[in-house]
Amino acid sequence: MAKYVTIQVPRREPPPAPEAAGEQCKKCGASLEKGELERNLRVCPHCRHHYPLPSHERIALLADKSSVSFVGEEVQAVDPLEFVDLQPYPERLSKAQMQTGLSEALLAARCDVAGLPTALGVLDFQFLGGSMGSVVGERFHRLAQIAVDERRSMVIVAASGGARMQEALFSLMQMAKTVVAAQLVGRARLPYVTILTHPTTGGVFASFATVADIILAEPGALMSFSGPRIIEQTTREKLPPGFGSSESQLTHGQVDMVVDRREMKDRLAQIIRFLMGGGTRG
Repeated sequence: MAKYVTIQVPRREPPPAPEAAGEQCKKCGASLEKGELERNLRVCPHCRHHYPLPSHERIALLADKSSVSFVGEEVQAVDPLEFVDLQPYPERLSKAQMQTGLSEALLAARCDVAGLPTALGVLDFQFLGGSMGSVVGERFHRLAQIAVDERRSMVIVAASGGARMQEALFSLMQMAKTVVAAQLVGRARLPYVTILTHPTTGGVFASFATVADIILAEPGALMSFSGPRIIEQTTREKLPPGFGSSESQLTHGQVDMVVDRREMKDRLAQIIRFLMGGGTRG
């Protein structure tokens, strides 16, 4: 069984994004004015390329102001396997915490989305690739339980490279744990919505990210169990253009909608109201 330790982690804001002045969009090459990306929620105003959005900014985008209270931040991982690659696992965790200002890859919160009570979880790819370890699974489960107990919709924003290799089997166990937690939300007849962002792969894609009532995706996001580069190296076959992209997954029925980030909150609120029966909490 995975172990947890309760500690107090001071909250830090994530490091500021690099200024866009004098830079070019890496997708279309258009020149970007100072602050232009930030004003557009890190979406290129010329080609609509969606740059990564840190978890704190994602919560600020989706949640109503002053409605957020964080969940499970006192839960921190220990190192039951005493795993060492180029450095010990605890050192990697400490470095990720210092670099991101986060205590773990999943930021979980109670909040309102356009006035609708919501249990919101956001994975941050900057924290060890958004990998799912035992703490991510535990926070997910606690968030699902809050959704059930308080009659809230559950919304998860995914961005992950998959299972956390430093936790080995403990990490893989979270695939089952998170799916069971999502089932609790479904049995309570509450909406479960996921938003897949770039990239959503591996064990996260194969578990809680794709068992939701409604699956949304941002434009241009990669979502598949394995990325195209790994598949091509393994099979020695060339994949079709756009393989695993949100647009391709929409065509093949893997996602329900591809939604521009700047429209995401409004669209999400519409979905929650519809699934909750017009906004009621019965």
